[in-house]
Amino acid sequence: MEERRVTLADVARRAGVHVTTVSLALRDRPRLPEATRRRIQALARDMGYAPDPFLHALVPYRSPASQPRREPVLAYLTNWHTPWGWKEVPAHRRFFAGAEAKALELGFRLEHFWTHDPARRPEELGETLQQRGIQGVILASHSRDVGDALQLDWERFSAVKIDYFPHYPPLHNVTNSQSRIIRLAVRKTAAMGYRKIGFVVHRGWDHAVDHNWTAGFLCEQSCLPDADRVPIHVFPGARPVARWFNEKNASVRADHAPLERWLERHRPEVVISKGDYVLPVFAEMGVRIPEDFAFVNLFLDPPDGTMAGVRQNHETVGELAVETLVGQLIHNKFGVPSIPTTTFVEGTWFDGASCPPLPGVAASGDRGTARGAR
Repeated sequence: MEERRVTLADVARRAGVHVTTVSLALRDRPRLPEATRRRIQALARDMGYAPDPFLHALVPYRSPASQPRREPVLAYLTNWHTPWGWKEVPAHRRFFAGAEAKALELGFRLEHFWTHDPARRPEELGETLQQRGIQGVILASHSRDVGDALQLDWERFSAVKIDYFPHYPPLHNVTNSQSRIIRLAVRKTAAMGYRKIGFVVHRGWDHAVDHNWTAGFLCEQSCLPDADRVPIHVFPGARPVARWFNEKNASVRADHAPLERWLERHRPEVVISKGDYVLPVFAEMGVRIPEDFAFVNLFLDPPDGTMAGVRQNHETVGELAVETLVGQLIHNKFGVPSIPTTTFVEGTWFDGASCPPLPGVAASGDRGTARGAR
């Protein structure tokens, strides 16, 4: 039986990297760190990898040395009220940073396109991408109130979505795991001895992520004794969803009076929330943290030891989106998938002074724990 030829994919699996990274390393492209290039080159030699002579013979024909080589472009499509308004949101800014870094590592250039440009015909974006030979598209940073419609001939593109918007078309998606993040926070605080664990969340933000925040909290809370279960404080009050999305300048701070009543009635020992939602209101109330109650920030960045919480790994979301997209391009997968998948990226827990272990409970000792199993 003829021995099977070792392929780039075989080397990539052994090295734990993307096949494009192997290709760049074997071509000694300086875009990769030298240590990475040397490690992959040595591994390929040990595995007996040899380039396919037929493909190798085609390289001068397809890429003459006399022609300057330009990195292929991946399109990063945003749909905000202004071209760069999405950069004001730290998560979206870091999605792009992660995607851009990974694209460069894999030999691509990431280019931003604003789909909400009123000066452009709806179908003009697709025409521009096709004229420039851009086949890979990342949909990211789409404002909830701008609308879902995006007029592209999807059969001509490989595409991946970051986060939950737009809902259509149903593409492969990469996003943060809100359910796992809140569950991690509840488990960590319970392990430090806290019994009455409270959660404060913005109603619109929970709706925007298919209620994964509240679903994750309720899942963990179901394991607690009835007497220790603190109702979720959701703000603002119930009203048509469209109003949350259309109030572009609406405050994301929790309403003072309802939050104060919730604290007074339920007396949580620790509050889990996004710092921007509640910390300014706590300051107005004269709350002392952690003396009056402990606090855990679900959007911890940067971790500096003063605040306990979870850092959401937004850069990793962007990196995985690019890896997924490049994989589709390599395998010539275009159009809307028949069964779209979602890749969830977990958060990382950091201890902090805002949530110390209760007396008699040993400190967790975790400076960065992604899973936080009890």
